[in-house]
Amino acid sequence: MNSDLTKSLIEAIPMATILVGSDERVQAANTEAGKLLGQGITGRHFITVLRQPTVLDAIESCLRGVSSANSRYLTSDGGQDSTYKVSVRHIPELGAMICFEDVTHLEQAGQMRRDFVANVSHELRTPLTALMGFIETLRGPAKDDATARERFLGIMEREAGRMNRLVGDLLSLSRVESEERVRPKTRVDLCGLVRSTAHWLAPLAKDAEVTLTLDLPADPLEIAGDQDQLRQVLINLTENAIKYSGKGSEVTLSVTAPAYHARLRSAGTELTIRDTGAGIDPVHIPRLTERFYRVDSHRSREMGGTGLGLAIVKHIVNRHRGRLRISSTKGQGTAVSVLLPAD
Repeated sequence: MNSDLTKSLIEAIPMATILVGSDERVQAANTEAGKLLGQGITGRHFITVLRQPTVLDAIESCLRGVSSANSRYLTSDGGQDSTYKVSVRHIPELGAMICFEDVTHLEQAGQMRRDFVANVSHELRTPLTALMGFIETLRGPAKDDATARERFLGIMEREAGRMNRLVGDLLSLSRVESEERVRPKTRVDLCGLVRSTAHWLAPLAKDAEVTLTLDLPADPLEIAGDQDQLRQVLINLTENAIKYSGKGSEVTLSVTAPAYHARLRSAGTELTIRDTGAGIDPVHIPRLTERFYRVDSHRSREMGGTGLGLAIVKHIVNRHRGRLRISSTKGQGTAVSVLLPAD
């Protein structure tokens, strides 16, 4: 096989690929390999190009006649670590062909699953440990202590409720994710939904000594959406604003009339939940929609939060082809805006 044909075949492979000849030098490398390993690698000894021992061992074994070998190649661009699956194949009379398949997304997905399981286990372990401890106490030292029994049963009820809310949010998150690519087709009156949600949450606002106000268009405003999921967005965001803004603050739910929005590249209506509370440090804002991420873990748990509310909101907004934006200034409150397509 002539060198021009070899180079053409290597270039046609859609992943980073190099050909190492029997003289242990790089005979050909495609454009993707140049991006990954650097330009001007043709003609160099493969050890100077690939310095990771497991990859070098795989190449050497194939150069000695082993039909195939696999390895991992790890690299970093300074901002993100990348992982490549390396497949090495022996080619008689030519040497060894090495292909690099980017599996970074698979590694990240695996890490996300492991983190998720660890977080769920941690969130469930705390109330379970408390329940087991109180049960043991009620069976032993506090067996005949009516006062302690009532106090412990109250705590056990709160911990059981916390576990129930967590399981409920996990199931809700699973349902939302499974439907995320299915766009809703039913029509929903957004203003009517906001009014009914505000009415339902009015007792919570009263108990928290928070003023709940509405700023809505006079006429009904219909959009394509899932009524139950949009109600869940409203409840999650409004509850957060009421619980964390503090006594004496004001929470405003507003809806704008449909207008062109560059972020949607089409007409859209904006739903905003704004409070006059203490605000959030800007360093936290990019991570607020991550599962189990909390600005104040202790306070969130005391308030009954599971750490999944904003993650659920994000997936619901994505399903509606909308945009979510959170802005906050310390001492001046927080605003969460949901931009939804008007059509």
